[in-house]
Amino acid sequence: QVQLVESGGGSVQAGGSLRLSCLGSGFTFGSHCMGWFRQTPGHEREGVAAYYPTGDHSYVMESLRGRFTISADNAKNTMTLEMNSLKPEDSAVYYCAASTCPGGWVLLAEKEFEYWGQGTQVTVSS
Repeated sequence: QVQLVESGGGSVQAGGSLRLSCLGSGFTFGSHCMGWFRQTPGHEREGVAAYYPTGDHSYVMESLRGRFTISADNAKNTMTLEMNSLKPEDSAVYYCAASTCPGGWVLLAEKEFEYWGQGTQVTVSS
């Protein structure tokens, strides 16, 4: 049974930092593409960053580059999202997701990811 558990969310003032972690179980972490998504009320889930095990590649949404960093430790079944210089518009529920991604690559879109965590709230105050 695949399980993804996020942690590290919370409240922070603008300019601050948070580190989100995702612990996976029930699947081979290094054989799945992993992603971070976020969602605000009334909006669709938005892809934030992805980690591709083949070649140890990662991707961060262009508008977040320089502030957000994604990394993974396959030996620990853990993926991390480092978020710096946070802005109020970064406030959202952040979700960890996993995809079987045949071929080792998948579009960072909600429909491409089969497994989801329960989400962790990030609130950035101005």
